Parts: sequence; structure tokens; C-alpha cells
Amino acid sequence: MTGPTREWVVFDDPKRKRHVYHFDVTYLTSNHLCIFGRGCQGVLNDPTPELSQGCCSYGAHFSDKKDRRKIEKLAKTLDPEIWQFAKQGQRKGIAVEDGKDDWRTRKVQGACIFLNRPDFHLGAGCALHVHAMREGVHHSTVKPEVCWQVPLRNIEEYDEDAGDGVVHHRITEFARHGWGEGGEEFAWWCTEAPEAFVGDRPVYREMEPELRLMVGDELFERLADYLDARIAASPAPVVHPATVPVELGRTRR
Repeated sequence: MTGPTREWVVFDDPKRKRHVYHFDVTYLTSNHLCIFGRGCQGVLNDPTPELSQGCCSYGAHFSDKKDRRKIEKLAKTLDPEIWQFAKQGQRKGIAVEDGKDDWRTRKVQGACIFLNRPDFHLGAGCALHVHAMREGVHHSTVKPEVCWQVPLRNIEEYDEDAGDGVVHHRITEFARHGWGEGGEEFAWWCTEAPEAFVGDRPVYREMEPELRLMVGDELFERLADYLDARIAASPAPVVHPATVPVELGRTRR
């Protein structure tokens, strides 16, 4: 019998009734880390580390109108010194409709309009992220919601059959299925690659600001206390499958 591949812990939301959070202990206690520009292979159908596009190749889908309006407003004041495609953004706008009530950032030259390319004088990277660093603010204040959350993901599910009105939130990694059917065609995805599990701290500490925004301070403190104790306990949390080396048996001839 094989052991579990994921470990979860469940907490009720202390602020909102009928909201329940399911936390992926396996991922949150792993040492996964975004390695943009440091070995990231990108999300195209072939490995393309030389493009330094990370997961920005398809533009960022906005979570709602408020999310889109925030970025549109900021783009009007963004310094061209830190934004390679400022002229295109000012002339045509930074958002395009990608289906009914579904908007994403415009693409320029095969990737998000906010992505500075390797030939830019500041090098490759998100202009919005550079702006946040300049202003001394957390990047969540200036980037689309999906961009500051990845590689975390909040999957909201409502069990209609139960009829109890409870909303279940799964806080886990942004895996291939988060991209829809196209995700299966990626040549590489970081939460499956041991090369990206190189952080000095577990995910729940490395991404503490993001988690606090996603679940609230009180719930984060409860979660962090639990995970601190869980790491110190025996047996240790279930190890993330991407960090476990595959051992091949002897080949049968």
C-alpha cells in the first residue's frame, strides 16, 4: 500500500461564517520558489529559458472589473523608463477581452505587455514589479491578482448538493490544471520540477504577505502556528512529489 501524496489541514474562517479553508500542507511546507530568470523554462510547448518570459507568455487574466481597472489606471502613470512597451500600452490600452466577461493583459511580441524583455536596458522582468520595488511597496498592490498570487492558488468551490451554503477554499499550488487544457501542453511547469524546490524557507513563510492577503491575518496566524508545529513533529509532513527522486527498477529483457 502506498502512502498519501498530499496532506491537508482544514480551518473555519474566523471572520466569515460558512467559509472553510483547506490548506495544502504538502505544498505550503515545501521549499518551492519562483526561479524566474534563474532556470525557469517558461510555459510554451518547448523549453525557452532564453526568452525569460516565465509564466507571462499568455498575458494575465483579471479576476474581475476592479482588478482590471486598477491596472489600467496605474498603466497611465507608469514611467516609460521602467516599461519597455509603454508607447503601445498608452496608445492601445493594456487590456483585451478574451471571451465574454473575461479580460486579460494585452500581448506584445508574444507575451504580456508589461513584460520587459532581455534586450531592455533594465533586463527581463515585469514592469509592474519594478515599479513596486521603486516605490517600496509590496508587488500585490500594483499587479493583477493572479500575478501576485502565483504560484499559490485559491480554488473556491460551492457544494450545491450539500445545500448548506458553505464555500470551500482550497489554498494550494498553481498546477497545470489551473491553466486549463493548454497547461498539459507545457514542456515544463515549475511545481513539477525539482529545480524549483530550492528555497531557504517553506512556502508559507516565503509567501507570508500573499497568504495574509488571501486568508486574513487571524487565519494566517493559526495556519502558521499549526505548520510550525507540524514541521517540528514526527513524522514530518508528506513530502512534495516533485522533490522525491524517481528510482527506476531493473529493466526486464
